[in-house]
Amino acid sequence: MPSCSVTEISKCIVYPEKRSTVADLRLSVSDLPMLSCHYIQKGVLLSRPPPSFSFDDLVSSLRRSLSSTLSLFPALAGRFSTSPSGHIYITCNDSGVEFVAASAKHITVSDVLSPGKDVPLLVREFFVFERLVSYNGHHKPLSAVQVTELDDGVFIGCTVNHSVTDGTSFWHFFNTFADATSGACKIKHLPDFSRNTVFDSPAVLPVPPGGPRVTFDADQPLRERVFHFSREAILKLKQRTNNKVNGIETVVNTEEILGKVSNDGMITNGNGNGKITKKKSYDRTAEISSFQSLSAQLWRSVTRARNLDPSKTTTFRMAVNCRHRLEPKMDPYYFGNAIQSIPTMASAGDVLAKDLRWSAGQLHRNVVAHDDATVRSGIADWESNPRLFPLGNADGASITMGSSPRFPMYDNDFGWGKPLAVRSGGANKFDGKISAFPGREGNGSVDLEVVLAPETMAGIENDPEFMQYVSEVSYGC
Repeated sequence: MPSCSVTEISKCIVYPEKRSTVADLRLSVSDLPMLSCHYIQKGVLLSRPPPSFSFDDLVSSLRRSLSSTLSLFPALAGRFSTSPSGHIYITCNDSGVEFVAASAKHITVSDVLSPGKDVPLLVREFFVFERLVSYNGHHKPLSAVQVTELDDGVFIGCTVNHSVTDGTSFWHFFNTFADATSGACKIKHLPDFSRNTVFDSPAVLPVPPGGPRVTFDADQPLRERVFHFSREAILKLKQRTNNKVNGIETVVNTEEILGKVSNDGMITNGNGNGKITKKKSYDRTAEISSFQSLSAQLWRSVTRARNLDPSKTTTFRMAVNCRHRLEPKMDPYYFGNAIQSIPTMASAGDVLAKDLRWSAGQLHRNVVAHDDATVRSGIADWESNPRLFPLGNADGASITMGSSPRFPMYDNDFGWGKPLAVRSGGANKFDGKISAFPGREGNGSVDLEVVLAPETMAGIENDPEFMQYVSEVSYGC
């Protein structure tokens, strides 16, 4: 693996094409806890553009399309401000975002993909604002884009303040940016900046002296791998968790694999890219989902690899989108954070001694139970004690699942084909942090970006129960 040293070619501030008319946006109950988290860093690896389209041409095109996209997403071109009362706002003042053009021509697409190996540290150099805490949005841009030219490809990395967006809003922006670059004449969906939701609150978050800091050790030795699970493997896992319910054989609902339920409760087209096709009735309480089945298998295997005392309490946290859980439902394109964390706890002994159906069932029950009343209860609890989100694995027995295979990551076609892969930077990574991506081939396949302590990673790599479902992925490069 070549050592990476990305060379910065140019850096500038890109401003919105049109002046913002959006009023200041007060950070919500879901935004404020993220002030101690790093900026989100996600990006796409692309093949090289056609020879007629030089890297300089690409840089110019990206700047223009970013400017026009920011006119639709003015919050990303703003800055934070704190009022005398202590409330924090996004001031949509058109201050702009950072744009970097860089070169790493000694790095190939294959170097980045590293199939069957750890994700190389060089990927972190494809992003700006490494380890920047979101509270710094008071004086730093709230978003940034870096485009890096490789030997045989291009990487476009996007960095966004986590108190401004959750994953749903992040990919909405990224998709729109890609559409604008590819020359799309019509924007598919405009963001909703309304703040008349249950998440809007007069509660004030106490800010510690010097500003918030991350709540985990960012220098802890870690390993990071992307494990691929094909549609067939996911079906097998789902069969294990659903083939007997109350002693009765059931049929696996392959429609849930081929057409995932999207964040707004619609059935997606099943290619793993999150496109909405049509409304269908789907009873999400009827059976354990494919993703819950996969999560349960990961919970078992990581718990086994950690060699925990059987009495030790383990926690599996899943971030969930609340837009469709509220009554009435929020706009699916609400721009901001609208997420909550669902913790499921069980002793290490139970997770390992009981079968996969049991662990999956614990996750399933908690996800299904997270309804309107539960969301509102969580908001009220936070308002009674405003606090930052304690990201990390303080007890050594936790797993945190973020992102989602429902996000339309592979819809980011900048004009010459869909991405070869999705990768993230070094932000918010600790032992037990998992990010779920759709598989490139779609059809219900899933990639898990797994970050673990080195000895724990070695344990799951040697766990036949886990590795039997893992396969190599064809990147089409």
